[in-house]
Parts: sequence; structure tokens; C-alpha cells
Amino acid sequence: MKLKKKTFFQLHSWIGTKLSILFFIVCFSGTLATLSYEMDWLFNPDSRATPQGEFISRNIIVDNFQAKYPNASIGYWMRPDEPYICDIIYKTENDIRTYVYANPYTGKIQGETAITFQRFFRDLHYYLFIPINQIGNYIVLVFGFLLLISLITALFFYKKWWRKLFELKLNKGPLVFFRSTHRLIGLWSIPFSILFSITGIWYFIERANVAGIGEEVNPAPPTINETTIDSISGNLSYTVDYDRAVKIAESHIPGIVVGDVLPPQSPGDDLYLTGKSDVPLVRQRANRIYINPNTYEVIKVQKAEEISTVMWLNDIADPLHFGYWGGLITKIIWFFLGSGISFLILSGIWITLKRKAVKRKKGAVMGWWRYLNWVLFLFIMGGMYSMLIKQYNTSVNSILFISVGWIIFLALTYYIFVFKLNRVVTKS
Repeated sequence: MKLKKKTFFQLHSWIGTKLSILFFIVCFSGTLATLSYEMDWLFNPDSRATPQGEFISRNIIVDNFQAKYPNASIGYWMRPDEPYICDIIYKTENDIRTYVYANPYTGKIQGETAITFQRFFRDLHYYLFIPINQIGNYIVLVFGFLLLISLITALFFYKKWWRKLFELKLNKGPLVFFRSTHRLIGLWSIPFSILFSITGIWYFIERANVAGIGEEVNPAPPTINETTIDSISGNLSYTVDYDRAVKIAESHIPGIVVGDVLPPQSPGDDLYLTGKSDVPLVRQRANRIYINPNTYEVIKVQKAEEISTVMWLNDIADPLHFGYWGGLITKIIWFFLGSGISFLILSGIWITLKRKAVKRKKGAVMGWWRYLNWVLFLFIMGGMYSMLIKQYNTSVNSILFISVGWIIFLALTYYIFVFKLNRVVTKS
């Protein structure tokens, strides 16, 4: 039994320390992603909207958009669930994509940006800015399994852990304090660690198309009968009657509030709308309607109340994983819970390195894993800067702002895990 507990402890420590930097980036980027819209609201006044009684006509918004950007097109139109955030319209002009904020209550075009906090942290959390053959996606999703393994192993080697739900040891030195805090936060985070790991594993199953689930939950869009296609030329995203399309969606899906819209980009494309209905928990995409933009004939309708169990599971994964199912309150709760799990990673690293350093009476050594962590980190940084410059055409000021954030992260890492740790070891 002792050997078994030791094995569980070693596995738990291995996950937390050998994959330390990557594990922390995955967890903490997801934590920040829960409040990424709110970060946009805080740092970019153009993104703010004051909730009013009703939304203005979408056609008015398009008219204002076209007047400001006559040579651009609408690639995608997001209407976030948050009532205090403007619509985010993906503008494409000269093969460059930017994000335009349109007030859904007044119709005013309030500003434009190359990248948003929401997009940055989602991209970092989804694939670590490594878009090559979905490698980044799978690296992130593997941590869903590792988080679950880390939790299970901890419960096996912590003796009678349920008796320590309220135990916090103070004034017994930093190592005892960190161990006690690590254990306490870990115990209270059990339900949410399970939630985050299970939804992460579900994302893996979906992306890997295990048992055909990926194809089932992401069906190909319907095609328009060629005989109904008009010879419309020019910018199709400006020719759509969006108000008419919204009314059609409302007539086919009771209680829907249309959110995101994907306009046709070329002849033969359908007009795709999603939205929230009275069905709880599910994301907008659970309700879908495909419309022929030439005839406004409904091609296909998907109602959240009629979807299969597998589709339902897929459509509740995002709201549960990022905590936006209950609005701002649940997002704040998820943010603190995610911060707690991120702290577990940091405190676990500190405890392990402190134990090794005291035993050897010299700086903590992580072997070649330390170099692998930093190589992966540098690879992520290279991919990030490449995408910021080439894909997002990010301004110099924005790049400097992001760089300062990473410099602070590296400085804190050095201070806590090198400078501060060595001082503690010297005194012990």
C-alpha cells in the first residue's frame, strides 16, 4: 500500500513539475478567457454598449458599416450574450481581417481593432498559437486527461483527505504553509477540476472524431439547389436583408434571440444564423437556421429542444467550461475557481522544487524537462508573434502591451522559483 501511494504521489508530482510551464499557461489562459469580454470592455471603450429596451435594426447597422467601409465585407457577425458588449463584426478588406464594434442598440460603428482580448486568450487557450496540423489543439486537450489524472492520484495519496477540508497550517514555515494551502484549495476545487477535465476530454473526443462524434456534432452546412442561385455579383454581405432573415428565424424557432450571423461570401452560400432560446445551458449554436439569401427560403432548421443527446452534450460543453452559462456572476465564479487551479500548479511546483533543493542543498534541478518546457514556451512565443504580425496585423502598441505582460510573467517566474526559492533554501 505504501509503495502504491508513493507511486501515485510521484505521478502527481511528475505531471505538475515536468510539464509545469505548459500546464500553467493552458490553465491560466483559460481562466483569463472567462472574463475576456470584460477585459475588452475595461480596456477598449469602443467595445462598450449601454443596454436599452430593444436592439436596433440590423439593416441600419449594415448601412452604417457599409458607409464607413464601402470596400470591405462582413465575414462574420457576432452578437455576444453579454448585453454590455457591442456586436463584433469581422471586417475583411484587402485580405486583412479586423474586428469592428457596432452598437446593437444605436447602430453606431464605435471603433475597430486588429485583435481583441477575447480572441487573444481564446486562441492561446485553444491551440497555444500553434496552428500546424492541429498540434496545438491536441497539446491543450491532452491536459484535460492530465488534470483528471492529477486529481485522482492526489486523492489516493492524501490520507483521509475529507477531514482536511478546513485545515490550514500557519506559522510553521513556508513549505508547510504552501503544502497546506495547496491541499486546501485542491480539495475545494475537486468538483470543478472534474468539470474542466471532463469538458476538456470531450473536446478531445470531438476533435479526434472518436466514434464519429466530431462529424455528428459538426454537420456540414446544407447546399443550395443550383437552380435557385441568382447571378448576384459584388459584395454579398451587403445585399442581405438581415431584418427579414431574423424574422424568419423567429418564426421557425420560438423564443429565439438571434445572435451570430454568417453572411454568404460567394454565390451558392447560405445565410447562417444562430441564437439563444428558452432551452437552458446550451450555447447559441444549439439553435441554427440556414436560409437561401436569394429567395429567403428556409433550407434547414435545428432547434435546441429537439437535438440529440450527443449534440446537447456538445452544446453545453462551452458554457460549462468557460462559465458563461449564468452570465457575469458565473463567469466571475469560474474565474476565481480557475485561478485556484492555476495556483495549485504553481504551489505544487514550488513544493516539489523546495523539497529537492533542501535535499540536495543546491538549486532545484528539473533535468532536461526544464529545457523542454522552455523550448516549448519559446515555440509558443514565436507562433504568437508570427500570428500577431502576419494574421492579425497587430499594431506596435498592442504588441508592446502583450510583450510587457509576458515579461511580467517571466520576471515573476524567476523571482518565485529561482531567486526566492534559493533564499529560502539557504536559510533552511
